[in-house]
Amino acid sequence: MLLYSDVISGDEMFSDAFPVKEIDDVAYEVDCSMITTKSGADVNIGANPSEDSGEEALEDGVETVNNVAFSFRLQTTSFDKKSYLTYLKGYMKAVKTHLQEHNPSRVEAFEKAAQAFAKKIVGNFKDYEFYVGENMSPDGMVALLNYREDGVTPYFTFWKDGLKQTKL
Repeated sequence: MLLYSDVISGDEMFSDAFPVKEIDDVAYEVDCSMITTKSGADVNIGANPSEDSGEEALEDGVETVNNVAFSFRLQTTSFDKKSYLTYLKGYMKAVKTHLQEHNPSRVEAFEKAAQAFAKKIVGNFKDYEFYVGENMSPDGMVALLNYREDGVTPYFTFWKDGLKQTKL
């Protein structure tokens, strides 16, 4: 299994346990879904459920969450277009610096592809929800959550060059 971590913050962002597709040689799309989780601990007081009603179900502590965000403890954040552009400029500079140190042959392709992809994001800015890694680093990657054409199937977009892969 491959684990993808943010090269800036070190936060784990996703793994190949979820369907991953490379987009325009600059990003990964990771399919996800909404799941139901129980946030509290089960408490068994030893009593039997009522004979008439069978199993007694408690809805306390049950919530619907995104499976990728839940699995990797991604935290929601918010941006207006201007603040996102400011963030993105700084983030792209940090990724470029990382590439210059670790993969200099990739810098030119990254700059070209990232600029075109960023225009697509900004053009559809209102369609995205924003998530940061568990440490909530202001310099780290912001993952973009959007929905497929059906309007109900979620997917995340991650910057390919802002990630390192670790084989588990």
